[in-house]
Amino acid sequence: MNDPNTPGWLDEIQWDDQGLVPVIAREQGSGQVLTLAWMNRAALTATVAEGRAVYWSRSRGRLWRKGEESGHLQKIHEIRLDCDKDAILLEVTQEGGIACHTGRHHCFFHKLENGAWRVVDPVLKDPREIYSRK
Repeated sequence: MNDPNTPGWLDEIQWDDQGLVPVIAREQGSGQVLTLAWMNRAALTATVAEGRAVYWSRSRGRLWRKGEESGHLQKIHEIRLDCDKDAILLEVTQEGGIACHTGRHHCFFHKLENGAWRVVDPVLKDPREIYSRK
């Protein structure tokens, strides 16, 4: 449905039943996948307007500006939509080098080895230090 107050490019996205689309944040330069998050129309519109990643937090039930508490924001360089128009790829610069709330560079630090998940990437900063900035 075309809303005259909504940019047409938003209408091309195949939003799920909850009005969300999965978003992969990839680090510019290294190509490292940093995280998988979700966006609704308001989050994607804010991301474009602000030039930084704004996600929809399913646990908080609100917009979440990546880095709003930690300072580890994601600066947007490019936004891409996949062939089915149901997934978004962000090319970002990860400020502070930490994308994960666990204090790691990225969220994909569990590796399946011999039938078990093993942590393969170090904590760069204790999350209690990151999130005590109030």
